[in-house]
Amino acid sequence: MHVSDLLSAERVTVRRDGAHGTFDKPASLAVLATLLAGGAKLPAEVVEKVLVEREALQSTGVGDGVAIPHGAVTDLDRQYGALLIVPTGLDFDAIDGQKVNLLFAVITPKRATGEHLKTLARISRLLRSATFRQKLLAASDGSSAYDAIVVEEGGLK
Repeated sequence: MHVSDLLSAERVTVRRDGAHGTFDKPASLAVLATLLAGGAKLPAEVVEKVLVEREALQSTGVGDGVAIPHGAVTDLDRQYGALLIVPTGLDFDAIDGQKVNLLFAVITPKRATGEHLKTLARISRLLRSATFRQKLLAASDGSSAYDAIVVEEGGLK
């Protein structure tokens, strides 16, 4: 399975500076929850609650401008992912103390712990490359960023 299999171009978005007023960690989780809920056909409030609860345990800001908010949801049929790109960055309590630009969120069925951990590892590997992270940050829109992920994973876009 590829990371791009969790996504669709509709669940990838770029948030440019100055759009929609103040943008912070809670607002970013709300955006990710809305994107994930659309794919999973769940209420956004349910998804947001899962992401916020997980974030309260410890920040999912893993460093190098990357955060991977995630959580498990009851009655979910498969994993879903969403990517929020914030080129100017936002404070996310990341482990390295730096702002976060790439927020890749994942929700998974409660019973799929092993697959969930594999997915988090795949996302980490994909976003390890500074060159690739820069490509994502330079994407003009969600569709371009999604296409870049497909290409990075060996797809034909």
